[in-house]
Amino acid sequence: MLNEELHAYLDELIPERPQLIKELERYAALHHVPIMEKGGMEVLLQLLRIHRPDAILEIGTAIGYSALRMSLALPAAKIVTIERDEARAAVALENFKKAGNSMITLIKGDALEADAEVASHAPFDLIFIDAAKGQYRRFFELYSAFLQAGGLMITDNVLFKGLVAAEQIDHKRTRSLVNKIKDFNSWLVNHPDYDTIILPVGDGIAVSKKR
Repeated sequence: MLNEELHAYLDELIPERPQLIKELERYAALHHVPIMEKGGMEVLLQLLRIHRPDAILEIGTAIGYSALRMSLALPAAKIVTIERDEARAAVALENFKKAGNSMITLIKGDALEADAEVASHAPFDLIFIDAAKGQYRRFFELYSAFLQAGGLMITDNVLFKGLVAAEQIDHKRTRSLVNKIKDFNSWLVNHPDYDTIILPVGDGIAVSKKR
């Protein structure tokens, strides 16, 4: 992981964001809504610019921050995003409305149960996983069939604040979650159908290309 000084330096180089995006960042900080870290988001957006997906699936909408950032980067791309929290889904829909965005489709429900509805929008060129970290493998396995050959599966928070490398974690619940993430990372980098690299940016991003 980057030291704090270098991290701050790189954050200073990030281009100015639109006013609505900055409002969402302030809202997320005020209401303790987890959104992608700035450095990680810039990497995700650059991957989108390079890969140029026409159809994107996002697992974990929250307040719609990442979906809107992706849509601003690729205005012609169709984005389907899933959120199980009704309050956050309502906020996300309002944010999409404020942005005047008609390219984002929000599916309300648990991502582990929404595959039948998502299937009607498949296939996808890129799938972004940023939801319950303890369920990453289940999300990956469930939605992998909807990803085109050559498509990208991008997973956020795979280094979990650097705790995946910690020698000892005292808090039992945190230790259990970290072990699940470590198991997922090991499983992922050895997956026979994907080529994967884990980037130490943001909170750790796994980029997996389907063979």
